[in-house]
Amino acid sequence: MRYTPLSAATYREHRARFRQHMDKGGLAVFHSNDVMPTSADGTMPFKQASDIFHLSGIDQEETVLLLFPDATDPKDREILFVRETSELIAIWEGAKFTQKEASALSGIATVLWTSAYEATIKRLVPQCELLYLNSNEHLRQSNEVETREERKNKELRAQYPLHGVKRSAPIMHRIRSRKTQEEVEQIQRAIAITGKAFERVCGFVEPGVKEYAIEAEIIHEFIRHGSRGHAYTPIIASGYNACVLHYVTNDQVCQDGDVVLMDFGCEYGGYASDLTRSIPVNGRFTKRQRAVYNAVLRVKNAATQLLRPGTLLAEYHREVGRIMESELIGLGLLDKHDVAKQDPERPLYKKYFMHGTSHFLGLDVHDVGLWNEMIQPDMVFTVEPGIYIREEKLGIRLENNILVTRDAPIDLFADIPVEAEAVEALMARSRKKALA
Repeated sequence: MRYTPLSAATYREHRARFRQHMDKGGLAVFHSNDVMPTSADGTMPFKQASDIFHLSGIDQEETVLLLFPDATDPKDREILFVRETSELIAIWEGAKFTQKEASALSGIATVLWTSAYEATIKRLVPQCELLYLNSNEHLRQSNEVETREERKNKELRAQYPLHGVKRSAPIMHRIRSRKTQEEVEQIQRAIAITGKAFERVCGFVEPGVKEYAIEAEIIHEFIRHGSRGHAYTPIIASGYNACVLHYVTNDQVCQDGDVVLMDFGCEYGGYASDLTRSIPVNGRFTKRQRAVYNAVLRVKNAATQLLRPGTLLAEYHREVGRIMESELIGLGLLDKHDVAKQDPERPLYKKYFMHGTSHFLGLDVHDVGLWNEMIQPDMVFTVEPGIYIREEKLGIRLENNILVTRDAPIDLFADIPVEAEAVEALMARSRKKALA
């Protein structure tokens, strides 16, 4: 295995948290993702469904998990199904989990082959009072492709139309939003690798390099340290490109005098990191670039301190908007008299800072969570304010990942330079090291 997995004890804790929210007699079913086709006989790299991974740690296709706390037979209270291997599969694809290995990793005693799933469902569903079915209820999801889970849900509902159904997603959003200590440590491993990649590119960036060459340096550092790659499609945006929020073409030349915005993060053991840094292509910020940079940095630092238990995310984002408003006035981008007369529903700062400041982070880079409830300890958020001045071809965004605690928030990227002077110094050191 390329990465160090979490312990079986952590996966047992995750399942216990889910069971606490189940009604009596409920049977919960979770499926893995499909292996997705490309064309001809090609397939995309397999990416496990986050919910079944959170509950079992099994990173393999054709996996199914059943949770039935009130089953009469204790062996039926947790059942894991994994794909049965064969000599042919071992030759062409490599080893798959044995039942013993899957049990040791997940902490689930009853492990069967996936081929036994249908017969097991026919035996257990008549014993349960209702079914808990899972679905993708992320606020931003817009998937047009039917998932394996959706297919199997349809089959169950057609086969057992008289059984009541409850949604697993609200429970998963609740339990996944608060991280265990081992989950935080896994995120920190991803962050450490991402920090190494940032240091590497600081010694590589110079006038004339292509954005995709910077991307190549990043993925090199990810892979050599045990990551499977990017947690999301990286943004390497120089000059005006930095004002395009989801710029991923990464095919332009970095020009002398420009700033390059780099939004990237590695995935390690299924967990994401999410970093943004904006660095001068030639190694030195201009006076104007530094002024905008420091304004964004002040907003980031202030926003970080607002991530406290008991705060509503909607109130948090409004307060960050007010802080940004003040900085934009100081930069001469907004007029304080116009701001005083603005429509509160259409604040003027949105012209230069048009996205949100924070989102949940975990197994997914835009992780699930309860947006309408108070922030709680053990949640992990990004903090990523930005200022985008299209007429100046300048976009600055800075982003760190923050752990909420009962006391002060903890910056998980604290060891990675972010102050303008520290970034310039790192670029100078790294370039000297690269030339040595």
